Amino acid sequence: MFYYLSGILDTAFLNTAVVDCGGVGYMLTVSSKTVAELYSQIGKSVRLYTHLSVREDAMELYGFGDEEELSVFKLLITVSGIGPKAAIAILSALTVNELNLAVVKNDQRRISAAQGVGAKTAARVILELKDKLPKLLGQPIAEEDDQETVPAQVRSTEKEDAAAALNVLGYSRSEINAAFRKIDIEGCDMQEIVKRALSVLAR
Repeated sequence: MFYYLSGILDTAFLNTAVVDCGGVGYMLTVSSKTVAELYSQIGKSVRLYTHLSVREDAMELYGFGDEEELSVFKLLITVSGIGPKAAIAILSALTVNELNLAVVKNDQRRISAAQGVGAKTAARVILELKDKLPKLLGQPIAEEDDQETVPAQVRSTEKEDAAAALNVLGYSRSEINAAFRKIDIEGCDMQEIVKRALSVLAR
């Protein structure tokens, strides 16, 4: 409905900004990063890119300082269990580049540092965005040869990575091993192994 709002910034505090557009004050929920950028712009003309969230009981407008942050927000809310508020919390805890680095390095702890985001949700973010986020940002997906800076504990085989992701999702090691015995994982990457194992575990 709205792509962006241009107007005079009336106020910016916590995760909220109010923009006066022709005498109408639009209240937007924004990330901490965007609020920090807006503090010095109060009383000045600003442009915020927007996303309108519509629920049965409410309509809420979310604002972003640039189109990249908006695009990452829209990608985050496609992840199972991630709503607009959780996406804003993640973008408040990490910059876009920090989030991308956490995803490609399987850094669940860094993502779960966001308010209201637990380990299982962080694991889903990594699982579902490992390929999508780098592509969105125009950055190469991490190759094996690029792992020098990755801590030793995250260097593992695709099967071990898949087992770790499934464990974070609440499955025991015995359940995971039983599922692995029922699927063909030869030549599969971590995401494909997880998907195949979940098809067995969900039965």
